[in-house]
Amino acid sequence: MLKNLSTALCGLFLLLPSLAQETATVRPREIEDVLVNPGMGFMTFQRFNGDALNAGTGWTEGYPIEYQEFRGSLERPDHPLTSIAYFRIYWKFIEPEKEKYNWSLIDNALRVARSRRQSLWLRVAPYGTTDKNDVPDWYRSMMGPESDRLPVKKWRTDPEDPRYVRHFGGMIRALGQRYDGHPDLEGVDLAMVGAWGEGEGSSLLRQATREALVDCYLDSFPGTPLVMLLTDEKTNRYGLSRRAVGWRVDCLGDMGGFSPTWSHMHDLYPQSIIRNGMGDAWQKAPVAFEVCWVMQHWKDKGWDPDYIIGQSLKWHISTFNAKSSAVPEEWRPRVQEWLKRMGYRFVLRKFTYPRAVHAPGTMEITSWWENKGVAPCYRRYPLALRLVGEKGDQVIRTAADITAWLPGDNLFDQRLPIPAGLPPGEYALKLALLDTAAAAPRVNLAIAGKDAEGWYDLGRIRVLP
Repeated sequence: MLKNLSTALCGLFLLLPSLAQETATVRPREIEDVLVNPGMGFMTFQRFNGDALNAGTGWTEGYPIEYQEFRGSLERPDHPLTSIAYFRIYWKFIEPEKEKYNWSLIDNALRVARSRRQSLWLRVAPYGTTDKNDVPDWYRSMMGPESDRLPVKKWRTDPEDPRYVRHFGGMIRALGQRYDGHPDLEGVDLAMVGAWGEGEGSSLLRQATREALVDCYLDSFPGTPLVMLLTDEKTNRYGLSRRAVGWRVDCLGDMGGFSPTWSHMHDLYPQSIIRNGMGDAWQKAPVAFEVCWVMQHWKDKGWDPDYIIGQSLKWHISTFNAKSSAVPEEWRPRVQEWLKRMGYRFVLRKFTYPRAVHAPGTMEITSWWENKGVAPCYRRYPLALRLVGEKGDQVIRTAADITAWLPGDNLFDQRLPIPAGLPPGEYALKLALLDTAAAAPRVNLAIAGKDAEGWYDLGRIRVLP
């Protein structure tokens, strides 16, 4: 009896080193689902997931959100589910009195966005085009009437007056002091001059004024993705000279709606991307588009959605603001395919790990990923492994930097520490991209095997003493 037990134990101890040297290879099955992931896809506009859409071809613009009663479902058949709520608000509502800010407008939007499984993208526009959306009343009283002496039709105040940088720029700096790095703030538009903050006439600014306005954003939001309007070469190149910033345009889809001989899609955007130095900006910061009018207007005009979508993908789109207006029914299959390529889409092609590890000890992993989207992910969500067993549950974060995973193939290998104290036994091995502020999975992968908590099953692993 003792001899048989001794023989068995001897065999086991001989087996353990061999088991620890065996490598498991996993090749997950790719799925074709539309993935709703942070920082990419469609946006809602002045609304949230589950809200009623704008009727017809109109939309709201720049005013405080009129909150709708939530009816229990986040999804709508005529608009994709989104991870981002876009909020555009005029300066006059944020600062109704000099240096007294109505932060509740943004606080409420952030709170509701989170409750609808969204983050918030923000633009504070200096003014619109009418007296109802002018600069703040106190600022207008200070400046007096200006419309008869401004060089640009879409300016309502003189940005070269030093009080503009002092007060509008001061509001932006206060905004950054309060919200930079907020976990639910997805990004901020860099708005300086012009109606709706779209930058009309920015090329006419003196360089000192240009730099002062741009610096208000770059200095105040070091921890938040920023995008610049594709305005002019001097402004865009100055922003890029200081840090990685993305770009956006507000008239995607215009194929001749303003002139029969000129359009944004043919005669402005392709040229400006190159001339303004923005051709490679997508590698480090997001590219965002807003629909020109609404998608139904594209259809009414007979414009080719395949051409528009194709150009946006060529320009490395991450997000699209359709102004919370319905997607024409016959175009919904096209939109579903668009969403599968917009932003990032991670497929884990191959993963290897040892079948057994020692605690304490190390675990050497290799992985091959394919990003089938047209852009990287711009937030560094931690790639983590999880060992789940009857006697223990251990999360191990890797050093992977997913912001460097450009479209195409990407490799990540690492020798990971296995902590002391992890009880010996059989464990399930799982993988996930985690929220930056919590240990919960945040990013959906284009592979099968996701469990109820959002972790992806890789196989089994044994922990040895």
